[in-house]
Amino acid sequence: MQVPILNGVYTGETADYKISYPINMVPVIQNTGISEGYLRPVDGIVQIGIGPGISRGAINWNNVLYRVMGRKLCSTDRDGTVTIIGDVGTDNKPVTMCYSFDQLAIASNGNLFYYNGTTLSQVTDPDLGLVLSVVYIDGYFMTTDGEFLVVTELNDPTSILPFNYGSSEIDPDPINNVWVIRNEVYAVNRYTIEVFDNVGGDLFPFQRIDGAQIHRGAIGPHCSVVYEETLMFLGSGRNEAPGIYMGYNTQATKISTKEIDEELAGIPEAELSLAVLEVSNNKGNSFLWVRLQDRTLVFDMTSSKAAGEPIWHEKVSGTLGNAPYRARDVVYCYDKWQVGDTESPKVGVLDNTLSTHFGSKSIWEFGTKIIYNDSMGAIINKLELVALTGRFSTEEEPMVSTSYSVDGRLWSQEKYIKAGMFGERLKRLVWWRQGGMRNMRIQRFRGDSNSYIAISRLEADIEPLNR
Repeated sequence: MQVPILNGVYTGETADYKISYPINMVPVIQNTGISEGYLRPVDGIVQIGIGPGISRGAINWNNVLYRVMGRKLCSTDRDGTVTIIGDVGTDNKPVTMCYSFDQLAIASNGNLFYYNGTTLSQVTDPDLGLVLSVVYIDGYFMTTDGEFLVVTELNDPTSILPFNYGSSEIDPDPINNVWVIRNEVYAVNRYTIEVFDNVGGDLFPFQRIDGAQIHRGAIGPHCSVVYEETLMFLGSGRNEAPGIYMGYNTQATKISTKEIDEELAGIPEAELSLAVLEVSNNKGNSFLWVRLQDRTLVFDMTSSKAAGEPIWHEKVSGTLGNAPYRARDVVYCYDKWQVGDTESPKVGVLDNTLSTHFGSKSIWEFGTKIIYNDSMGAIINKLELVALTGRFSTEEEPMVSTSYSVDGRLWSQEKYIKAGMFGERLKRLVWWRQGGMRNMRIQRFRGDSNSYIAISRLEADIEPLNR
């Protein structure tokens, strides 16, 4: 029998079944003739350079990659060479960046900076106030200090008039961020999202669009992102637990599952507000990254549409399974996905020919749905992972392990087999005589960066027991 592998099941401390998502394996919905979907390794991270500090944000402007690293604005060449441009200060928080026709704007350390390709300058107008976020629309740079929306002068982006202030007033909640979608400004508040349109005039030139509000908001200043004219955000409405939503046409549609909502609810709001959302579109998959403190949750919009249900996986770094995923501030430039490092000043690129992270091993793991034989038990004669092997060259013998649980909580000892050296493309991954089950059984499989394989299906030779 074929056992589903795109996600698994386990049981919680309470009497409840929960879905487990693959770790460092990407579910792909595609009919290969072997199965309707398969798991492929997440891309590895290869170092190409090093900068003056840990990455805090990046942008592709005029086909050049600009990155804020520590307190420095830097440019990065195709070969990874980092050039320091100037100082933008630091509060160790992520920056926001946008650009006009001739200016790159950086909101860093509560201040606003412009770079014109030659000179880096700070906006010192006292009417500007605190800068938490910046966007560009219709010739204006717009910022927010958490309470007001502020626009610069059309003819002088370094000047702010005291009556060029607006506010998001449908709810007295703070503004966390601002975005531009379809030439409209989205003020992302804690519990609401309001939409503004440019109506002109001598005072604040933007007016709220009545009826365009979304009655949920983002929990933190970097907990929202725009992808394909859709606002994605981590947050909630008032008196709601946090979730992950798509905001479109005044509606907020939840894309987080029960298991992810429970995980988010277990994180204190002060910590959860530090999460960062990013997006990438890679090899036919559209990914929303939800960067938490200890891992990165990834929603695949493309596969979710194909499957008709939310498709998630997790990314971690290291071999223990609970270390933060090291890639951050992902930007497509120079024909590659450029990334920073959460742990060091390194910069790198995503590479689909390996799965190490800046030269260090990482684990992968996935579980199965419950194997069940109508409470009559069974003997497991053989388990076989149908996989693409022998694609990665390593000096160590690649190994893959499996373990099982009969209650969804406690797991058996790991059983290891060789996964095939480079060139062993016909290697079969088979475990023989895998015991039995009295009622139900869940399998779990693990490997690391050496066992760089794609897995099409799990085939189980099961002998039913009749009672």
